[in-house]
Amino acid sequence: MPVITNIEDLRVLAQRRVPRMFYDYADSGSWSEGTYRANEADFQKIKFRQRVAINMEGRNTASTMVGLPVTMPVALAPVGLTGMQHADGEILAARAAKAYGVPFTLSTMSICSIEDVAAHTGNHPFWFQVYVIRDRGFIERLIERARAAHCSALVLTLDLQIIGQRHKDIKNGLSAPPRTTLSNVLNMLSKPRWALGMARTPRRVFGNIIGHVDGVESMGSLGEWTLKQFDPTLNWDDVAWIKKRWGGKLILKGIQDVEDARLAVDAGADALIVSNHGGRQLDGADSSIRALAPIVQAVGKQIEVHMDGGIRSGQDVLKALALGAKGVYIGRAYVYGLGALGQAGVTKALEVIHKELDTTMALCGRTDVRQIDSSILLPGTF
Repeated sequence: MPVITNIEDLRVLAQRRVPRMFYDYADSGSWSEGTYRANEADFQKIKFRQRVAINMEGRNTASTMVGLPVTMPVALAPVGLTGMQHADGEILAARAAKAYGVPFTLSTMSICSIEDVAAHTGNHPFWFQVYVIRDRGFIERLIERARAAHCSALVLTLDLQIIGQRHKDIKNGLSAPPRTTLSNVLNMLSKPRWALGMARTPRRVFGNIIGHVDGVESMGSLGEWTLKQFDPTLNWDDVAWIKKRWGGKLILKGIQDVEDARLAVDAGADALIVSNHGGRQLDGADSSIRALAPIVQAVGKQIEVHMDGGIRSGQDVLKALALGAKGVYIGRAYVYGLGALGQAGVTKALEVIHKELDTTMALCGRTDVRQIDSSILLPGTF
């Protein structure tokens, strides 16, 4: 077993163990992938102020996100097809998050269903992510299913009215389960751990959709339904409708602009996520970390501001907190762990990020994550 010291170690191992189409699905962006790369690169430009001769005992990384106590202000982001990175992937990730004391967010486009995840985590509250689609009856049923599964927050993704073109997914012929082409079969045979796990599980299709939509009983009919369902007419009235139907904590994901952040406040959301969908939608958009501070300045006193995109270390978490985020989300970082080592890999990803967060906070002369601000950063680098 290789020694894992950082998220990059998990990424390398996941690339070896996960079939190409699913690894590429997680580790790619749209078009030229400029925004995808900028999400990571712009973190590296921000520098810390190192402090010395300060008592570093009694450090605390615990905080809250939308009122929920967390071991550290980090949540697992909604990622589609997680159950194709590793057999039963969403269940394993949710278990790891539960044990570590951080939120897990289940995607509508998951392989394991809402009910499956709830049953295999002892009905421990998790968050559920939804899209606005044309079939409002299906959304209503999803919301009721999330309520029945004791989900403690609803995450509404706003930036997927039209799907950004992702060249690798097109070239790989992405599907779940994968099509039995010669190249796919040969690639999967080269990933025996993955193949054995998938052979042992019945969960290989989109569990929240197949069997829950009239006329959608197979992957072929699902593909036709999905292409027709993403709704380009999405507007703030739809947000208000979902908020009323749900009635609980509502988090709006996909905010990159100050004006949209103000509209999120007006919509009565409990939190917003500064996010460009991991660079998978509008290529050429600003990185999430660069978009964060202006949004915090505009609305941070009125709404809880979170962010995601490009976080690969605890140092990245600390930089986001310093720029005003009250919580951050990791997507690829935990997916690499899942593909590499299953549930143990997700736990390892959380351990790596937690240790890096704690150590860096101490070396910046701070002992409580709730007291982090921009004074820990070197002026002129952010």
